[in-house]
Amino acid sequence: MSAAAATTRAERRTIALVASETEEAQAASASLASQYQTTQPENADVIVALGGDGLMLQCLHRFMNTGKPIYGMNRGSVGFLMNEYSEADLPARLQAAETAEIHPLRMHATGKDGSHHDALAINEVSLLRQSFQAAKLRISIDTKIRLEELICDGVLVATPAGSTAYNLSAHGPIIPIEARLLALTPISPFRPRRWRGALLPGNAQIAIDVLEAGKRPVSAVADHREIRDVVRVEIAEEETSTALMLFDPGHSLDERILNEQFGY
Repeated sequence: MSAAAATTRAERRTIALVASETEEAQAASASLASQYQTTQPENADVIVALGGDGLMLQCLHRFMNTGKPIYGMNRGSVGFLMNEYSEADLPARLQAAETAEIHPLRMHATGKDGSHHDALAINEVSLLRQSFQAAKLRISIDTKIRLEELICDGVLVATPAGSTAYNLSAHGPIIPIEARLLALTPISPFRPRRWRGALLPGNAQIAIDVLEAGKRPVSAVADHREIRDVVRVEIAEEETSTALMLFDPGHSLDERILNEQFGY
């Protein structure tokens, strides 16, 4: 665990509430604010996020590299990244919470017009077809071409934290949070017939070239940011960027990932 992740429990004194716009999340925020002393996010030691996984991803991006850990409580439809909601003993729960350190992926996308775009992804970087025609992609790992042509609806590169999200829906593998691995998973592959993806080292440098980009346009998405009409996408772990998450003891991200593999 890095120094950033080793946030001492004594440093979790001041709380900021960040809530999604749903009625349920807003009501929870108002109720907690009436019971506990809170401050603005820039002055807080810890961020309490009220909503679903979408809000958690937004908070992880917003507070990345600030050293502020995020403790999520589920007030949304999906809460894989969240703790159970309870208004009781919030300061004590924050003091006892365990820290998970997350490193995002960096996506560098080159557009058909020659433009360049960078974005970070906590969950995954996806390449998706934009039209009725399947995409044709060439995949290189550490500058060596590994797949000359993949005909598919798309392909994604998932972090361990994101391996239970879109990656799992696309039949990719679930990865333990501490594993230095990335999942390279095709989306509805047509050719090669039997290729179902690969597990890559965490330090792999991945490059995906779009073949016949004019005829078969492709977009690239890093979490919630989309770049359309790309011709090349380079993906690698951003080791110098860190986001911190807090989980109740016995309900760590590792534990949730294990439970997911055994059908809980």
